[in-house]
Amino acid sequence: MIGNWSGARGRTLRTVRRAPAPVTHALITLCCLIFALGPASGLNPSYGTGQTLFLAQRAYFRHWGVVPADLFDGPAGEVLTPVTALFLHGSWVHLLGNMLFLYVFGAMAEERMGRVQFTLFYLGCGYLALLGYAAANANSEQSLVGASGAISAVLGAFLFLFPGARVTSLLPFLLFLPVRFPAWVVLPFWAALQWVAAGRASQGPGVAYLAHLVGFGLGFVYAWGRFGRGTRVKVTAAPAPEGENQP
Repeated sequence: MIGNWSGARGRTLRTVRRAPAPVTHALITLCCLIFALGPASGLNPSYGTGQTLFLAQRAYFRHWGVVPADLFDGPAGEVLTPVTALFLHGSWVHLLGNMLFLYVFGAMAEERMGRVQFTLFYLGCGYLALLGYAAANANSEQSLVGASGAISAVLGAFLFLFPGARVTSLLPFLLFLPVRFPAWVVLPFWAALQWVAAGRASQGPGVAYLAHLVGFGLGFVYAWGRFGRGTRVKVTAAPAPEGENQP
């Protein structure tokens, strides 16, 4: 999904792809495992079926997810829910969409930041993104779950670090044909869509677009402050090597 790039040390995208990304892979594995074992997947018979399963899902998300009203006025233990919520997902579509974004953008960000720094960055920005959403909806009783805020931070950092990396996108008005654009085109466009959606979103169940925006902004600002203008990776346009698979 990402084109070749080269930097001051002569690295190429193929090198990055072959480089291990243990944190990214561990996050994906953990999210998938937790989802499979939880009530939302429907795979664990211990949660029952029908109305029993529905009630189990509500109780599960309320216990482990972020409930803004409880976060600010509830027990002290609620302060940990923005961390636990990062590893929960409400449906298969929610899970697979988030994991796809993390898989595509996480490895290069991890390689650039380093494993420990990337882990702290992911958890810290994800926590603050959910906290920002909760603060803006402090009276909400709805549970908020998902890694979207943390993954949005990865996108923001990726935009700063690899602005010229080419990303394969599927556009509905082009009949979902894959087209390749640089990250500086795709990611700001994605952020603009989140902004528009956040302005139209109503309180209640749905997508926490505000958490996406907060995470994206935090990720970009962090990369800018941590790495500075002099360390951005230069990208050179190059055709995909023969036999290279496009996801």
